[in-house]
Amino acid sequence: MVERLRNRHFLLLDLLLAPIAVYSCYVLRLEGFELGGFFRQAIFLALLFTVATVVIFRQNGIYARYWRYASVEELMSLVSSVVIADVVTCLAATIMIWLITGLFTLPRSIPFIIPFLAVPLLASPRLAARMWRVTMARRQRTRTSEQRVLIIGAGDAGAALAAEISDASHLGLQLVGFLDDDATKQRVSIRGARVLGMRANLPDVVIRNAVDLVIIAMPSASSALVRETVELCARANVPVKTLPGLQALISGHVTVGQLRNVQIEDLLQREPVQIDATAVNALLKGKCVLVTGGGGSIGGELCRQIWRCNPAVLIVVGHGENSVFEIEQELLGNKPAAADAPKICSVIADIRFEDRVRAVFDQHKPDVVFHAAAHKHVPLMEDNPGEAISNNVLGTRNLARAAIATGVERFVMISSDKAVNPTSIMGASKRVAEFVIHDAFHGQMTEHKTLFSAVRFGNVLGSRGSVVLTFKKQIAAGGPVTITHPDITRYFMTIPEAVQLVLQAAVLGNGGEVFVLDMGKPVKIVDLARDLITLSGYKPEKEIAICYTGLRNGEKLFEELFLPGESYQRTEHAKIFIAANASTFLPADLESRLVNLLQSARESNAPAIRSELRGLIPESKLET
Repeated sequence: MVERLRNRHFLLLDLLLAPIAVYSCYVLRLEGFELGGFFRQAIFLALLFTVATVVIFRQNGIYARYWRYASVEELMSLVSSVVIADVVTCLAATIMIWLITGLFTLPRSIPFIIPFLAVPLLASPRLAARMWRVTMARRQRTRTSEQRVLIIGAGDAGAALAAEISDASHLGLQLVGFLDDDATKQRVSIRGARVLGMRANLPDVVIRNAVDLVIIAMPSASSALVRETVELCARANVPVKTLPGLQALISGHVTVGQLRNVQIEDLLQREPVQIDATAVNALLKGKCVLVTGGGGSIGGELCRQIWRCNPAVLIVVGHGENSVFEIEQELLGNKPAAADAPKICSVIADIRFEDRVRAVFDQHKPDVVFHAAAHKHVPLMEDNPGEAISNNVLGTRNLARAAIATGVERFVMISSDKAVNPTSIMGASKRVAEFVIHDAFHGQMTEHKTLFSAVRFGNVLGSRGSVVLTFKKQIAAGGPVTITHPDITRYFMTIPEAVQLVLQAAVLGNGGEVFVLDMGKPVKIVDLARDLITLSGYKPEKEIAICYTGLRNGEKLFEELFLPGESYQRTEHAKIFIAANASTFLPADLESRLVNLLQSARESNAPAIRSELRGLIPESKLET
């Protein structure tokens, strides 16, 4: 019976219970059921309050709520609606009685008694529906097999997650309790489950309570804390899931549907990046923005973040039609309905062809260009040096020339930490590409110059060809995980973080600079491998082997971010460095050497390419 209650039934009950509440107020006030001279007034006030209650309930959406899922929010809405109805009723009754009789005869205590009686009466059938659902859910849980869940973190996120687990029997989860390092929360009860101890107690709590699943509900937790918790879960041999970080929980609602496996990004995460969003929006809003390599990992994320800045047009340039199509469809799916919503134009083009590049720029006249297209895979470029030069160097020169010819305001090239003291063809090609844009900036003869700059950073997690993806495939195949050297280290950051800082650097650029992103501390690749094996539910070097294969051609043992002689200092943004004197390192014979280098690339003459690169970059350590 109770489970079939609908809002139309609540309306009928309100028509019955509201006048009873008013009548009860007079009985309480007059200390008897015989109202005497106040009977007519009570009937009049009851009718007036009933009408006001129904109207205000409807206006405030009380009859549109699903009371079987009611929470404190619904209860507070009902209370406030009753108070409003009480105030309206008593004011109207007082005015009408005064107009008719010339007296203020409404007992002064009645307006204060009505809410105390009306709220429980009107709320009781709704709360009954809520309690019926909870009772049925508990009965249902006793008839189904459930995962016994332990939540790490008894804060707002943990409490919200516990509420959903207790309310939704179909999830097949049973909350055992919480762990939290806050001493003030020990032994308290949240949603019927107690805080059973601190994180250090996890192995014992898991065994004692037969826990099947651990959930980390601490969106703001540091990577060190997440790592410690994952290690504790591994020792207890229990699977672990987590909620997204604070930036992902924009809506403020925490649901079981947001749970995911702990990822390597959670263990390597750094402090959230803070950028000057106002300045970035001012740079891009209403502009025509062109992104090369728009279908790639960095280029695609650039497109996503630029799209949110509401440019007039976003030009996505790429060589691979499938990847360009995918990012186009993704952005169109997130297109706002506003009349001034950005437009997207997808262009399939190879930046090595100057005529094609110039035609694209002539057609669209971009205001801002982000150049992310490049060949980046070190071993492959060692075997294909001509392709590295034609794409990374010639392609950059073609774009720079087109940008100058069409009056582009800003041109930002994505460089690499491998360009510093390069030991590989790929790194050397990116260093020469930096030369190209510096030369383009200083070689302009017009007063209004295109502002060229480059941004260097290291590896990004999850990019195509990333070591993380390789490790995951090897783990899925049962191992072994292969690493080139036990001491090899790399800098890592997430793709969104890198792109945010690239956009910030674009705002800071005045032309001719190299910006270097603060990559934090380098990470040992063997530690990264062990973390991934652990996250996959295996024991490193016991269940999944790790073996070393030796450094590959062109591969460094460690990466560098700063070039000797470049004058680095922090910008106004704490995570961005600037080498303001980067343009002073241009070779005097750059143009003639570029001609020879590009000719050697066209001829696929690998020895000549290496020779020309060593001449252009004296500090390089390329193999002969």
